[in-house]
Amino acid sequence: MTKRIVVGVDGSEPSRRAVRWAAREAADRRARIELVCVWHLPYYGESLAAVMSAEDLMKELTREAEDVLAEARDTARVEAPHVPIESHAIEGQSATALMEAAEGAWLLVVGSRGLGGFRGLLLGSVSTECAHRARCPVVIVPHEAPVGMPSRVAVGASTLPQAWTGSRS
Repeated sequence: MTKRIVVGVDGSEPSRRAVRWAAREAADRRARIELVCVWHLPYYGESLAAVMSAEDLMKELTREAEDVLAEARDTARVEAPHVPIESHAIEGQSATALMEAAEGAWLLVVGSRGLGGFRGLLLGSVSTECAHRARCPVVIVPHEAPVGMPSRVAVGASTLPQAWTGSRS
């Protein structure tokens, strides 16, 4: 069975970095990529109904997600032209939908989101939630690689018993 790498995409620069990283990893591991863009209906109260119907808004959000996925597919193909790619626009809460899409996956890859002056240290809410709750390994691709650091660093941790490789005393 081919390994499956699920990548969360939203059109941001950290997301594009995650797609590039995942494409190279998929090429190295002979895996396939599944790009996932999650969207949800915003809550604007009654005022939005006067401007656009819920159905029209859903169509527009789906179209925007498909545009993001098309850009991500192009990015992945530049990095790894022979890697099989699937893409899905999903309505839902971002972290939950990504974790559901990654059920049984070899990896879930997301970009980091920094905040203020500590942006290189802090993760966004989606990447944090995925790191804590996903049932598969999660790779969080940093927004900017620190100067002088290797381009590939892997760290793994799990509290799931099936992830333990040795005996515990």
